[in-house]
Amino acid sequence: MSFPINKYPKSQELFKRAFQVIPSGIYGHQGPTEGCYIPNDAFPLFSSRAKGAHFWDADGNDYIDYMCAYGPNVLGYGDPDVDAAALEQLKKEDCATIPSSILIDFAELLVDTVASADWAFFAKNGNDVTTLAIITARAATRRKKIVLFNGYYHGISPWTQKIDYPGILEEEVCNNLYVNFNDYPALEKLFSENKGEIAAIIGQPYMHGNFIDNFYPDEGYWKKVRKLCDDNNVVLIIDDVRAGFRMDLAGSDHYFGIKADLICFCKALANGYNVSALCGRESLKDVVSSITYTGSYWMSAVPFAAGIACINKMKRLDTPRLFEKLGRELTEGFAAAAKTNGFNLVVSGHPSLFYLRLADDDSLMLHQRWIAECVKRGIFLTSHHNHFINAALTEEDIKKSIEIAEDAFHALRKSL
Repeated sequence: MSFPINKYPKSQELFKRAFQVIPSGIYGHQGPTEGCYIPNDAFPLFSSRAKGAHFWDADGNDYIDYMCAYGPNVLGYGDPDVDAAALEQLKKEDCATIPSSILIDFAELLVDTVASADWAFFAKNGNDVTTLAIITARAATRRKKIVLFNGYYHGISPWTQKIDYPGILEEEVCNNLYVNFNDYPALEKLFSENKGEIAAIIGQPYMHGNFIDNFYPDEGYWKKVRKLCDDNNVVLIIDDVRAGFRMDLAGSDHYFGIKADLICFCKALANGYNVSALCGRESLKDVVSSITYTGSYWMSAVPFAAGIACINKMKRLDTPRLFEKLGRELTEGFAAAAKTNGFNLVVSGHPSLFYLRLADDDSLMLHQRWIAECVKRGIFLTSHHNHFINAALTEEDIKKSIEIAEDAFHALRKSL
């Protein structure tokens, strides 16, 4: 089966306008200047509407979306239950001088849901809560140094950056220590060399970075890390901003058999409504209370209502089980389509958060060309980022996605 090829004249016109008044036209990793949309002319740049597992670009082209707004679309765009709860709250109040009591309802739900949570603190972005986690660890331990795993991504604050990034000062990253994930002897050595100086270790539950196959912790790895932190009075932070609620509604630390001291959530928390959360153990609650940390919209009530509806619906649907089923069906179909056309598609990571790599060309150019062919035919993937499953995805969507992937592989094979 062959599919029509999308064209993007309106997107291109909109980008010309945007470039005049917005840095880069589209800033961040979704922009065409970032190198993730190659070739640029294969990708739409602006959307016009979204519903369920689909969005439509400015030219009216329809996409089955496996980026899900880079994660927030967990139930489906415009989920009726979440939107109804948000609208009902909006009729009462949203951003007011003092917080709505729904703040408490949301915090209680998170404490009841997340295994390691004794309290919840709300903000807006993942970066807000990863940064608060670092500040909390330093306040609790009176230490400076932070251990990060090579290949990490924990946001955009200066402490998360590299020394050679524009505008970043040496002082902002000089207390960062780096180690490879799963290399426990190296981590143990790092702790020994910096004994009494490490405030925290922060890590994703498994390595779901960009430009590299994703991989899990070795058996027992997190339990050894947990004990190492306990023995050295180091705060263990799990950055669950991306993976949170996708593998385990009790938190990804629970999925891997440990309890974090602090755990960060954002993307799947409220189905696109703007809220993030830091949760943690009781002994750190007063530490967080001592920190001056807030924002103009951090207690807005509408996202809290959306978050309550989202979490409760994820529980009813048992979304981790659903996502694993749908993700396996999709990626196994993609891999089979690749094999039929003489390619080797490597699938890694959890099925709810899968990563793809065409292993026939180390330069990655072949992979980028296949992704571009898929996008032009109506499934939205990106070349070097993990992908997301959402609850609105249907069997028909999956079937069509696999057919498009096969057509794209066929076109790629013909071009070689």
